[in-house]
Amino acid sequence: MVEQAEFLCYNYGAIKIYKGGKLVRKHYIDNIRWITVVTVVIYHVFYMFNGVANDGVIGAFKNTQYQDVLQYILYPWFMVLLFIVSGMCAKYYLDKTSVKKFISTRTRKLLVPSTLGLFVFQWIQGYFNMKIGGAFERMPKLPKVILYLIMSVSGTGVLWFIQMLWLFSLLLCLIRKVEKGKLLALCKRTNVIILVLLGVPLWASAQILNTPVIAVYRFGIYGVSFLYGYFVFSHEKVIEGLAKYRFVFLICAVILGVAEVKVYFGKNYAVSPVVNSPLSVAYLWSCVLCFLGMAKRYLDYTNKFCNFMSNKSWGLYIFHYLPLSAVALMLTSYTNLPPILIYIITAVSAFIGAYVLYEIISRIPLLRYFVLGIKKKG
Repeated sequence: MVEQAEFLCYNYGAIKIYKGGKLVRKHYIDNIRWITVVTVVIYHVFYMFNGVANDGVIGAFKNTQYQDVLQYILYPWFMVLLFIVSGMCAKYYLDKTSVKKFISTRTRKLLVPSTLGLFVFQWIQGYFNMKIGGAFERMPKLPKVILYLIMSVSGTGVLWFIQMLWLFSLLLCLIRKVEKGKLLALCKRTNVIILVLLGVPLWASAQILNTPVIAVYRFGIYGVSFLYGYFVFSHEKVIEGLAKYRFVFLICAVILGVAEVKVYFGKNYAVSPVVNSPLSVAYLWSCVLCFLGMAKRYLDYTNKFCNFMSNKSWGLYIFHYLPLSAVALMLTSYTNLPPILIYIITAVSAFIGAYVLYEIISRIPLLRYFVLGIKKKG
């Protein structure tokens, strides 16, 4: 079971040890994780052909695309939810391991794939990113070594998430050393009113520590989300209390979601002033609270399908964008298929391609270490 917990690398494994040595999985956390990763994949399919955020994408099929509404619905909240779940699982992992091993494991499974892995495998993603963005046409002829280094850095792609997660994990260790469990114990008494009010500091954090060029590196809001997961949402009583008001937050999420689309449709939802506006943060916070409450109430179970999706969610996240971008580029360059078929083929390719790549690379010793942070196949 310990090896299985370590294998669930980017979210540490949703396992809690009860007295008597019995290991019990929090299945709703596993299910939140893989469902959120699936939404990330679907989002990226629509993002590749969107007409709003044009950097590194193929672009829109026509001037006004109402299918772009999906991006406004998903983008504000799904990564915040992933960081919260990661913080929760960090708590459960630290309950049964030392800080030294925690840092060591995080470095191997988060930092190695997102740094060394770029030069071993992700440079391929960098090639397609540059090809889609037209970078090769705009740059002069460069030595192959320099070009390889540029492609490697350009291949970071979705790995920004685990880069930030590694930094937040180190920060958490420092905070734990200072607070010595007092803040954690205090947060155990968090009620639903306080949970709602926690949206205010979350909004404040969204205004700071945002990188000016690469919009995904939002250190403020994602860092606070990770700490919320560790200190607040890791308490079972907090989640149970949240589940009681799940339909209230669902109603709020629907109302605010409609307002989000109506106010911002046609504007770039991924950058300021939209992404960190009071409306966007209120919408994302209601979605997160709704999702956590609903998951606790309805997703705390497992079956063969859920086990499969949970075990493969890491590989799906790491590898989906490569087949997605490669197939999208080929379809738009060499075919005249209608947009609906391009969306479908691209989506299917993202899922199947990710699973195939994961199964292959996870079986190659040296490659699986650098790309996935796995020492041995379990």
